[in-house]
Amino acid sequence: MATSKKQEEVSQSNPLEERKVKALEKIAKSLDALTNWFEDIDKTEWSERIQYYLYEFHQAAVNKKDEEEVIEDEEETESEFVRPTRRITE
Repeated sequence: MATSKKQEEVSQSNPLEERKVKALEKIAKSLDALTNWFEDIDKTEWSERIQYYLYEFHQAAVNKKDEEEVIEDEEETESEFVRPTRRITE
């Protein structure tokens, strides 16, 4: 009884706090659902796909970094990473 009265007083006195709590609870539920999904996926099946997208992300990050820096010599350097082949399965 005392707890519910106290909660009512807090919610009446500070509705912004109540909205924050509800938003955080929704975020927590979403993160929990994502965690469960990550645990349930077949990691061997996704391994090649993840390698491909991580490589693409790395190349995009390297290219962006190179564009921001001024490179005096225009020699292209080979990347130490080899691009994985992307297999499309149906």
